[in-house]
Amino acid sequence: MLDLPNVMTVEGNAVRWGKLGEGPPLVAIHGTPFSSQVWRRIVPQPAGRRSIYYFDLVGYGQSEMREGQDVSLGVQNRVLVGLFREWGLERPDVLAHDFGGATALRAWYLDGLRYASLTIFDAVALAPWGSPFVQHVRQHEAAFAGMPDYMHRALLAAYLQTAAHQPLSAEALKVYSAPWLGSVGQPAFYRQIAQMDQKFTDEVQGLYGPLDCPVTVLWGEEDQWIPYTQGEALAALISDRPCVPVPGAGHLVQEDRPEAIVAAVLDQIMGQ
Repeated sequence: MLDLPNVMTVEGNAVRWGKLGEGPPLVAIHGTPFSSQVWRRIVPQPAGRRSIYYFDLVGYGQSEMREGQDVSLGVQNRVLVGLFREWGLERPDVLAHDFGGATALRAWYLDGLRYASLTIFDAVALAPWGSPFVQHVRQHEAAFAGMPDYMHRALLAAYLQTAAHQPLSAEALKVYSAPWLGSVGQPAFYRQIAQMDQKFTDEVQGLYGPLDCPVTVLWGEEDQWIPYTQGEALAALISDRPCVPVPGAGHLVQEDRPEAIVAAVLDQIMGQ
């Protein structure tokens, strides 16, 4: 497990974060409904070459969760800007997945953050996105938030499994479920789903163009949440290289094929 011993208040929210390794900075940004623990088998590998900063998005993992909280994509890029400022980072390497990809792109195009490189995979970036389950929760958030615990646990485990192509281990299910359990975690889980809104990617999609840094786009070939064709389309917009397919991987490449992410990051930073 990754340790997140530090707390920083950004945009009125307590954000938990950690740091590993030595060298130029690399920032890892997770997606939904996960936490920085998706990097637990990834970031130790490049830690000998980079100082790796990881954190839990607002409303996720060990970061603050509270009723009425804005946990949408509209706030996450502003939080990233605040973290860069507090960490004293100017052009770190960035590794981003899912909502983390949307956050990194929004921060680049809307807030002027700049990166030494961007490795982005299975990202929420192009319309359409948002499953029928997401749309249903958005209409009935209170009913889901108030479900009996045993029903919530079953639904949560089933939902998490759909992100991966291979069966998730008991350890992975425990790690990813833990933040979303109990009187605070359960409503927080449905809160973040209820605030998923395509308008936050529509807002920047028309701005997409090549970044002035190396960009690697990877995508799980078996992604059932966001199809591989979305990865090809995104790569064509923001990179000078085609999308890299990851065979045998679903949306949660960190569990299905962690070695593919490690290899892409090492290739990226060693090529600088």
